Amino acid sequence: MSKKKARRKVASSKKATPKKRAAAPKKDEGELVRTRQLKVRMKLKAKKPAFHRQEDWRYKRLDEAWRRPKGIDSKMRLGIGGWPQHISTGYRSPKKVRYFHPSGKEEMVVSNAEDLSKADSKRHVIRIAHTVGSRKRMKILEKAEELKLRVVNYRGAEHETEE
Repeated sequence: MSKKKARRKVASSKKATPKKRAAAPKKDEGELVRTRQLKVRMKLKAKKPAFHRQEDWRYKRLDEAWRRPKGIDSKMRLGIGGWPQHISTGYRSPKKVRYFHPSGKEEMVVSNAEDLSKADSKRHVIRIAHTVGSRKRMKILEKAEELKLRVVNYRGAEHETEE
């Protein structure tokens, strides 16, 4: 038997052994993936330019707020070098951590104290809806403190209690 045939025979016998399947990711691994992707998101956001309206630096009457360049000969629309960057989907953050709070938890908008019972302190941070008044806001803050939930926008209620 030639050397080539012997090698093929050895290689084919190796392929015949069944491969072991990887175990399903555990909860801890999922959290590790999320923290890794949060770090990726932070790096991407650091690189992301501030998107400005075309020629907002040229005219005082134009605000910096983004407007899509639509002109037929627009250098910015064509993406010519030296002109500001154009918004594109390539600047998005990873899908698993998109819309998360910088702490790495999901934001949950709450409009009354009963909504807090649905929240988990390990997974959620609380944002009080902007339509909530001061009386209801105080009730939400008290209940959140009992359940040990972090409230992101608590400053408004704190300011009202000082007066």
